[in-house]
Amino acid sequence: MKILFPLSLLFFALSAHAADLPGIPAFIDEMVAQHQFRRTELVRIFHRAEQRPDVIEAISKPATLKPWPEYRANFVNRERIESGLKFWKKHGAVLARAQREFGVPAEYIIAIIGVETLYGRNTGRFRALDALTTLAFAYPRRADYFRSELEHYLLLAREQDFNLLEINSSYAGALGIPQFMPSNFRKYALDYNGNGRVDILHEAEDAIGSVANYFRHYGWRSGEPVALLANAADTRRLGTLTEVRPLMGWRNDAGVAPVAKTDGVLPPAWLLDLTLENDKEYWLVFENFDVIMRYNISSFYALSVHQLAQALRDGQR
Repeated sequence: MKILFPLSLLFFALSAHAADLPGIPAFIDEMVAQHQFRRTELVRIFHRAEQRPDVIEAISKPATLKPWPEYRANFVNRERIESGLKFWKKHGAVLARAQREFGVPAEYIIAIIGVETLYGRNTGRFRALDALTTLAFAYPRRADYFRSELEHYLLLAREQDFNLLEINSSYAGALGIPQFMPSNFRKYALDYNGNGRVDILHEAEDAIGSVANYFRHYGWRSGEPVALLANAADTRRLGTLTEVRPLMGWRNDAGVAPVAKTDGVLPPAWLLDLTLENDKEYWLVFENFDVIMRYNISSFYALSVHQLAQALRDGQR
């Protein structure tokens, strides 16, 4: 009894710590009323959920606080390029099919998966239930968003018939090889290998088709550029030029032009300027860059995906 008593108290404290967060009883009421969940089952689930302070700490310190060169080095490096080329070789037929059907170049599909999970190797160390519960009820800044994602996660687990107590995610609750939030999993994930099950948690083929489907939904423009390294002749003018502009406007007003020669007429762009150690770097970025930012609202993220994609394309030649 001396051993079992304190252990049982510890288990109760962990369970109650999440289950007693303000808002959970009302959330359970809504899930029962709106989606016909069994109350006893949800009560049991939330008594097994844990509040994770490290989730709050992680989401409060995003990687984009790092300087651009340091951020870039995490994702555009030899390991991700070499592993990405192996992934391309292994799944070449599926990637070619996705490129053909959705208009998204294979290298960008691969780069997203490479940046997100190192091609499925690192899909998260937090239990998804714990991460989403913590953010839904102990992170007021974005509580409504994560409360909705927790709702989608419970519905997803029911639809997919998986044990939601056994699924790991990122600290934000993103799932599987392409790191889809639960709502995006339900909207955009595909059974791309035709085996009768949508499984982006384990199946690379489904992840490939799902990423391409996601990009197409958000307006990927087939054949158009993502970003072009640029020179700026009159940097004094750049601070007043923040809107999307035709290329001729950039050239005339501040002497901005792509470094490499381009063929044909380029679409309008906005200018991204990045601080290096002793200098500035300028990029003309286009609508497809914004589509990548739908995955993660960070220009550092989108440019890292672009540069990894270009490195993969160069390595494939």
